[in-house]
Amino acid sequence: MATETNLTAPAAAATWRHYLELTKPKVVALITFTAIVGTLLASPDWPPLDALVWGNLGIALASACAATINHVLDRRIDEQMARTRGRPLPTGHLKERQALTFAAALGLASMAILAFLVNLLTAVLTFASLIGYAVIYTVWLKRATSQNIVIGGAAGAAPPVLGWAAVTNSVDPHALLLFLIIFVWTPPHFWALAIARRDDYAKAGIPMLPVTHGVEYTRLHVLLYTVLLFVVTLLPFLTRMSGLIYLAAALVLNAGFLYYAFALKITAREELPMRVFKFSVTYLMWLFAALLVDHYVPIMA
Repeated sequence: MATETNLTAPAAAATWRHYLELTKPKVVALITFTAIVGTLLASPDWPPLDALVWGNLGIALASACAATINHVLDRRIDEQMARTRGRPLPTGHLKERQALTFAAALGLASMAILAFLVNLLTAVLTFASLIGYAVIYTVWLKRATSQNIVIGGAAGAAPPVLGWAAVTNSVDPHALLLFLIIFVWTPPHFWALAIARRDDYAKAGIPMLPVTHGVEYTRLHVLLYTVLLFVVTLLPFLTRMSGLIYLAAALVLNAGFLYYAFALKITAREELPMRVFKFSVTYLMWLFAALLVDHYVPIMA
């Protein structure tokens, strides 16, 4: 009996990891972090504990649900791409029915938590964001236009607004500034990855910008959006939402992003697109962390 137990244990652990992989945990972690920042910024001191805990748990579960649905809808595309063919559905470790059941459980739990333990507005906005990413972007935009990530970026930019709404039960203009930052950040972030994986996208028939308009055109637009991002990230300081700590961090981070974007524009080093992509993730994390530090240690001009 001991031998049989030892043989089955690895399979159970692997199945758990496959379900976790469906949720895209690194992406959900970044999404949840931006939502937590929105929750904390919504209150001058410390937000209500129920909004902080239940609000962000509900947002995280909804994000995990959307990621799981994305896996199901993109299964055939994932089978054709080197970056994604090792995912649980293309490899057969999980069936579509299992993934959909898992997504339904996550979605129902999310909506129940937000509607009954937070507020109805947060639940409605979160559901709209879930549908925007899991259905509108994945089913239609991703396959319909090279501007897919620009338009579809609205869903990914929503979490700070959701976190803010969990506290105030309203859509605040300052929350919309956070939305705008992520919305403008998304194209240079994702197009850098698309340059690195352009052959995969071409093979799968996905009209990403480097596939439809070429790498040089995409490099230019990464730079242009990075310049626009520089301007947009100054708005929290200019509107007195934040102070000098945030401004200093934003200037340093934007200088780094501009350096990478400009290098991507003028050089053709194969490793550079992935370096830009990885830096962009770090950039967003530290930018929002700076907003948080500035909120609790304000130094105004």
